[in-house]
Amino acid sequence: MCGIVGYIGKRQAAPIILDGLSKLEYRGYDSAGMAVFDGEKIHMEKEVGRLKVLENLTRGGETMKGVLGIGHTRWATHGTPSCVNSHPHLNREGTIAVVHNGIIENYITLRKLLQEKGYEFVSETDTEVLPHLLDYYYRKKGTPLAAISSLINRVEGSYALGILFADHPDVMYAVRKDSPLVVGKCPDGAMIASDVPALLKYTRTVYYPDNQEIAQLREDGVKFFSLDEEEQEKESVTIDWDADAAEKAGYEHFMLKEIYEQPRAVVNTISPRIKDDEIVIDELKMTDEELAGVRRIHIVACGSAYHAGVTGKYVIESLARIPVEVDVASEFRYRNPILAEGSMVVVISQSGETADTLAALRESKARGFRVLGIVNVVGSSIAREADSVMYTWAGPEIAVATTKAYSAQLAALYLLAVKLGRVQGRIGDGDYREMLSDLRSLSTQIELLLGQKEKIQKFANRYVGARDIFFIGRGIDYAISLEGSLKLKEISYVHSEAYAAGELKHGTISLIEEGTLVVAVATQPDLYQKTLSNIVEVKSRGAFVMAVTGEDNREMEKAADYVIYLPQIKPCFANSLAIVPLQLFGYYVAVGKGCDIDKPRNLAKSVTVE
Repeated sequence: MCGIVGYIGKRQAAPIILDGLSKLEYRGYDSAGMAVFDGEKIHMEKEVGRLKVLENLTRGGETMKGVLGIGHTRWATHGTPSCVNSHPHLNREGTIAVVHNGIIENYITLRKLLQEKGYEFVSETDTEVLPHLLDYYYRKKGTPLAAISSLINRVEGSYALGILFADHPDVMYAVRKDSPLVVGKCPDGAMIASDVPALLKYTRTVYYPDNQEIAQLREDGVKFFSLDEEEQEKESVTIDWDADAAEKAGYEHFMLKEIYEQPRAVVNTISPRIKDDEIVIDELKMTDEELAGVRRIHIVACGSAYHAGVTGKYVIESLARIPVEVDVASEFRYRNPILAEGSMVVVISQSGETADTLAALRESKARGFRVLGIVNVVGSSIAREADSVMYTWAGPEIAVATTKAYSAQLAALYLLAVKLGRVQGRIGDGDYREMLSDLRSLSTQIELLLGQKEKIQKFANRYVGARDIFFIGRGIDYAISLEGSLKLKEISYVHSEAYAAGELKHGTISLIEEGTLVVAVATQPDLYQKTLSNIVEVKSRGAFVMAVTGEDNREMEKAADYVIYLPQIKPCFANSLAIVPLQLFGYYVAVGKGCDIDKPRNLAKSVTVE
């Protein structure tokens, strides 16, 4: 969840580190710091608050001289946000500096052991054990590589580390276990970062270290070593993103830019997988016969990816008639799930590094079940460890609140559902052709809805002061209500809940009072009348109803106070359209409230700790 950037080379390190950290602000943080070696000693500056505070303190990094340094934006886990708890952390003599993303699970035991050996601690963090432990092993073993290897063998938990040794001013070290880390080779040096956007300005040649693999960075190159200190061969990856993809490009916020990038994200996910009027998903690495043998699917994810999975359940069960279970990853990993023969596990994650989802993947593989990963980040942990992977090709997503990655996940699940339905003999030729046509037209339909931006903005402005907003729907519409509600509350801080519309009378309707906004999603023709009845119920108790429905459902105007119509599409794909006005509504409510939309409080983009 934290952001790490490090640089070694011919240029002054601090400005490059600050620039890289600015590209990682979307990950969420509450303090920032840097450590730079100036040729004689390691200098450190740390401040609570936004990165701008650190930039001002160091005059854009100019006051911190040196060509070797590491920086960090911290999201507090152990200890309150404060200068003393901020990273980097140093050993007693100030000769070893460490930045850390993750959680050290056995830090209390390590802290006690180190204190018994005379080491003193000044922070509340788990991270501070690391420079002291490195100091202990460096004195004992004599080399940085040996000290880092010993630390890896002793530490339990997840981590990505950037490390400086004052005794070795021409080298920077990095290591990871279950936390994201990218190593880049630049024309004038080398870098580390938590994510690719921090590196794009300086290099497109990157490496993805494996778990417990040590990276040794010098001005003239990068080497990788195993725990046994043996050098490892590693292939580089060339990043082909347009550098502008990680910039706002004139939009007020990354979130709005990414809402508008959804047509492209959907096209990029669908088009390469429809060839000669057939869905071809080579990445599955499964024959049609093997797919026809799938008897049960378990979808595991967190947050918005979980909501995509809920939609996936409805669509797969409808089209392929295969039972689907959807689990929140943090529950799946601890509930000793029952996985029957013929099951396939599908894990979904934008970053490919989500800690609970990654743990669920490993649990499933340990039990001998096939795992498909649906991820956005090439080379991520889930992409590397899953048996097969469908990339969503949404491009870099910077805003904490996901939009285009979610839409791309839906598109990937649609492809999987139609493919399964076809090989299972549940979808006939005519329906298959119609579904392919609808999938191809999704991006155009989304663009049409984006054209209603001003209309939705005007409506959203009326609810800037709302205290409670409820979302209701049935079936697939309930799935999209979950995501619409989440988008609103995570960026606007308005209390919002989503309910299966049929559950209203089982207690929830008691919360409806005069003027309460209820957003009713009704995209399924066979459920129109049921949802209309629920709308009448809430209106009779004083609710104001905004409805999102198909353009054929003009009867909705008689019941709802405000209606957004969706273009015609097969009902099983309607969520890709319904989410657009809900995203825009949440966005404009947050704009009206003056919220920090791309960096909502207490949230981080990539949740790499439990």
